Amino acid sequence: MLLGVNVDHVATVREARKEAEPDPLRAAELAIRGGADGITVHLREDRRHIQDRDLIAIRRKVKKVELNLEMAATDEMVRIALKIKPDMVTLVPEKRAELTTEGGLDLRRGRIKLQKAVAALRGKGIPVSLFINPALTDIKISAALGADMVEIHTGLYANARGAQKTAELHRVKKAVMRGHENDLGVNAGHGLNYTNVKKIAAIKGIRGLYIGHSIIAHSLYIGIEKAVSTMKSIVESSSR
Repeated sequence: MLLGVNVDHVATVREARKEAEPDPLRAAELAIRGGADGITVHLREDRRHIQDRDLIAIRRKVKKVELNLEMAATDEMVRIALKIKPDMVTLVPEKRAELTTEGGLDLRRGRIKLQKAVAALRGKGIPVSLFINPALTDIKISAALGADMVEIHTGLYANARGAQKTAELHRVKKAVMRGHENDLGVNAGHGLNYTNVKKIAAIKGIRGLYIGHSIIAHSLYIGIEKAVSTMKSIVESSSR
């Protein structure tokens, strides 16, 4: 099972101050050193975190692992993907006001637009994954749209409690099985953290897990002590 690490929120911190750091490329390189099998970036239409220059720089440097570009199925984003040539594209829904992706694609309402984007990307040899809810009908539609893969939205599972969590886990398992029955690669992601990922990772047949926020958040905790210690040493040695 692959682990794809999303570095969007490194750019979120940077964009809060419009400074040069932290650099998502540097974060991507460190993630790869830590064992990441892939790097994910979401180039949003409003450019709230990852910028075009980040995508270009990461594409130039990230060669030995998978580069997954998350994007909306718009003409602009398709043009960018065809130019950058990521190793795969994951088509996701976008709402300007949302803090993060809130659910899977509306495959029925967006069918024509999605089919056009899938055809354009696959026509240039770029594999396409669709970010979908764990619904069996969505699996069938994804296959009909010509997708190579799907990414099962695990947000409902991640946020559920008690019996509802068990029910959502079962939905994910059924979606994984149905995906393989429809000759689709099956990935999963959203809301996964160091605790709830265990039962998802135990599901046979998942190609890869795509995780970002919890990894970036945890890296602050495990790295801040060293970062402060290093700064303190510089200050002390320089002020003597």
